[in-house]
Amino acid sequence: MLPSESRLRRREDFATAVRRGRRAGRPLLVVHLRSGNTDPHTPGGNAPQVRAGFVVSKAVGGAVVRNRVKRRLRHLVRDRLDQLPAGSLVVVRALPGAGEADHDQLARDLDTALQRLLGGAPRSNPPGGAPRNPGHPGGSAQ
Repeated sequence: MLPSESRLRRREDFATAVRRGRRAGRPLLVVHLRSGNTDPHTPGGNAPQVRAGFVVSKAVGGAVVRNRVKRRLRHLVRDRLDQLPAGSLVVVRALPGAGEADHDQLARDLDTALQRLLGGAPRSNPPGGAPRNPGHPGGSAQ
């Protein structure tokens, strides 16, 4: 279980992670990461805690399915908290396919998204072989 002090609970914290953080999408989930605590007035000498929150809508499935997905995601994120910068806010949003996915599929998508957000994995070329052009709104060379 994810420790209580590591959970996002306030609406403002979710909004900060989603609006001001970076995003990495995968087929089963989207991960939003707001790295580190930028508040110089944080009390105490300890590094701020990494906190995570989860969004699992009715599009994922019924209540039983949504709760199962949340439990799996909490367990997966708990094991990865030490990989994240101190004071980070993480929001994991489950997409409709997450309800049918097993634990390993969710873990694979979460790991890939976190690697992308933390700069560990370069983005590959899209299918079709055309290299990405970040300056073009469509994302590929014309």
